[in-house]
Amino acid sequence: MDIYKHPIFDMACAQFDEVADLLEIGQRERERVKYPKRAITVAVPVNMDDGSTQVFTGFRVQHHLSLGPTKGGMRYHPDVALGEVAALAMWMSWKCALTGLPYGGAKGGVTCDPGKMSIQELERLTRRFTQEIIGFIGPQIDIPAPDMGTNEQTMAWMMDTYSTHSGYSVPGVVTGKPVNLGGSLGRRESTGRGVGFLVGRAMEHIKLAPENTTAVIQGFGNVGSVAAGSIARFGTKIIAVSDAFGGIYNAKGLDLNLLDAHVTKNRTVVGFPEAEPITNEELLLIPCDILVPAALERQITKDNAARIQCRILAEAANGPTTPEADAIIAQRPEIFVIPDILCNAGGVVVSYFEWVQDLQSFFWDEAEVMGKLYRILETAFKQTVHTARDKKLTMRTAALSIGIKRVADAKKQRGLFP
Repeated sequence: MDIYKHPIFDMACAQFDEVADLLEIGQRERERVKYPKRAITVAVPVNMDDGSTQVFTGFRVQHHLSLGPTKGGMRYHPDVALGEVAALAMWMSWKCALTGLPYGGAKGGVTCDPGKMSIQELERLTRRFTQEIIGFIGPQIDIPAPDMGTNEQTMAWMMDTYSTHSGYSVPGVVTGKPVNLGGSLGRRESTGRGVGFLVGRAMEHIKLAPENTTAVIQGFGNVGSVAAGSIARFGTKIIAVSDAFGGIYNAKGLDLNLLDAHVTKNRTVVGFPEAEPITNEELLLIPCDILVPAALERQITKDNAARIQCRILAEAANGPTTPEADAIIAQRPEIFVIPDILCNAGGVVVSYFEWVQDLQSFFWDEAEVMGKLYRILETAFKQTVHTARDKKLTMRTAALSIGIKRVADAKKQRGLFP
């Protein structure tokens, strides 16, 4: 489908086609499993603070509805495009199926630069965008969540707009909202903590002593910063981190408490006095035991895949490794990959918990949330490792094959209407 033409969608389709060939999914079913069920593009007019009116473009893609309502993040970023959103929705489908959640994948976003907008402009943008897609979201239809450029406040505005339209409070329409509005304890930290948990399991699996390890993290936002803290608790030294403005490096290890204080004050890791500057490109090539790409898609490519120097590649971002880079890494058995649809699944798992709690109006403490999260991730990790070993597959192909097969089976069992 040409409407989704985008390098990231092409990448997601290439991954799917490889696994569909492996699973011997016939052409009759293949396109139904691959392409999104529904895609919405809307104009979002907003009154700006300077008195002008600016029209933004918003998207929401729902990949499939065969296992339940769709679920996925909502991002605000200048590069948001329909093809990118469709790829992210597809990956979310495989992620939900891999972890056994009763969801199809979705994703959405608005093409804008939230860093250049006031809080009032962001509120008007969010409320108008929600209104434009209001017929396509709901607790049993599609449940948005925060993503790049959005946060708990964004979700609170979305929930309030939907609830005002409905005439009563509907907390289950979004997840990742403030706890006092029906959010779940542990939701904000869930993706990063999940990354840390799976890195720990990977170290056990390849018999890597944590106290002698080093880690490098590309991206020090919500996911990367929480992952850094979680990994550091194993005794691992965090020697380099970066954000959109640049990176920092200290071979002796970074003091994360001081770094967090620096980021809170300056809104960037750049300029941290106890480290030397480094570029994002250089950061990916630093010798380390654990490399965590937690930023944007397509960061590890055919140009640098042969030169990364790590034992564990933990993909906290969505789609950080291109198919060409995958082929190179597959020839490097010393690198253990935790693929993105497994590695960053903690966020959607706890979003599922939040949705369940909202539907029941019965809330859990943080220990219960985290305990349930780790059990689900443990099951998915074991299934992926066993599938990779038994069928002699890469970890990515193993994870994708589990997720894609579950979706394909569901579609086959439900049949084609009419």
